[in-house]
Amino acid sequence: MESVKPSAVNPSKSKLARTFAKVLPLHVLAAGVAPDDAVQKIKSQGKVKDGQAANKTTKSVSQTFNKLDEELERRLAVEALVAKLFATISAVKAAYAQLQYAQSPYDADGIQAADKLVVSELKALSELKQCFVKKQYDPSPEHTILLAEIQEQRSLLKTFEIMGRKLESQLKLKESEVIFLKEKLEETNKQNKLLEKRLNQSGQLSVLEDLHITGLSPSHFITFLQYAVKSMHSFVRLMIDEMKSADWDTDAAAGSIEHGVVYWKADDKCFTFQSFVCREMFSDFHCPFFSLQSDSFLEKKNQRQVFFERFMELKSIKVKEYLTKKPRSTFAKFCRTRYLRLVHPKMEASFFGDLNVRNKVTSHEFPDSSFFASFAEMARRVWLLHCFAFAFEPEASIFQVTKGCRFSEVFMESVTDDAFLSTNIPVESEPRVAFTVVPGFRIGKTIIQCQVYLSHIHLKANH
Repeated sequence: MESVKPSAVNPSKSKLARTFAKVLPLHVLAAGVAPDDAVQKIKSQGKVKDGQAANKTTKSVSQTFNKLDEELERRLAVEALVAKLFATISAVKAAYAQLQYAQSPYDADGIQAADKLVVSELKALSELKQCFVKKQYDPSPEHTILLAEIQEQRSLLKTFEIMGRKLESQLKLKESEVIFLKEKLEETNKQNKLLEKRLNQSGQLSVLEDLHITGLSPSHFITFLQYAVKSMHSFVRLMIDEMKSADWDTDAAAGSIEHGVVYWKADDKCFTFQSFVCREMFSDFHCPFFSLQSDSFLEKKNQRQVFFERFMELKSIKVKEYLTKKPRSTFAKFCRTRYLRLVHPKMEASFFGDLNVRNKVTSHEFPDSSFFASFAEMARRVWLLHCFAFAFEPEASIFQVTKGCRFSEVFMESVTDDAFLSTNIPVESEPRVAFTVVPGFRIGKTIIQCQVYLSHIHLKANH
């Protein structure tokens, strides 16, 4: 067979074939079939679009993280600035505390150094303000925050140290003031005791000078009653001091005198001892010469004159001198019997370690001791008050109120105002008389109130 050469192909057929090839792809596409190069072209276009979308998402996320990082860095920088601000403020406080400490006691060098330190810290505050305004933040905020916290703690520690030194100096000053006041108190007490001793030893009573029997009045009696009660206060204080020195249980002692009393204050128990002393000293006050001497020789018409003369005699002499001159007089007998009744042997033994005072008193001797001297002066004033009472016309009468009585302003005076300070007190539990401290007196129509201690006493229904 003879081979066909390319040059031998009909040119018209080749042209037709090319025309058919151009037309065929259009029909194929219309029928849903694409050639391979068309498919590859579509896929490459899709990949390009997906890559562009991914690039956009990556850029967006990257921008978000960048913004978060910038915000975090800004916040850390602000926190660092605030930390430095608080640290500087603490430093200013510490410098100012140092300045105050240097002023008292005055320290010129310390004041100058502290003043420079305050100015320096204030300048640092001003620089921080400028940094905040210009937004000049620290490049390493974490490190700055740690340093600022350390600086703040050091400043606080320095402030506390300065405050501690200041408090120590104030404590030393207060201790020196306490020592000075104690010395002054001791000196004042010594002066008071000296004055009291002079007053007790003195037989003169200036308030009743130039007194005449025809000019007696209740005001004279009230003045002398106060004079007598004052000596009782002094003796009671001395007796309580001796009890405390002998380690007595003063609460138990007060409870043995007055049972079941509710005191407003712990110190009110002194009124119980005063009540006991008054009760013993004023016993038989209504009887002439306390029933120690027969009054059969007295006539009613000259009784006033006799008692007034006795009053004027003893008023103008010292008690020790009188007892020495007349150791067996009625007044000496009064002193002896009242001392033996008032001071129990166990009490005297616990106070002084023996019964020497008691033995001397029993033997008509009068010991030279401060305790007995205080008692003797009290006894003298009670005896004078007794003589003064019988010198009146009509004579002064004594009275006291019993426990549980209602308070009456006419006949009574409360030794403490605590009973009247309570409000909304029901009638059945209102303050009642617990005991009489100082008895009252009646001279004609004049009532001299007795002094009483009031306490809450619950009254039963049958009362």
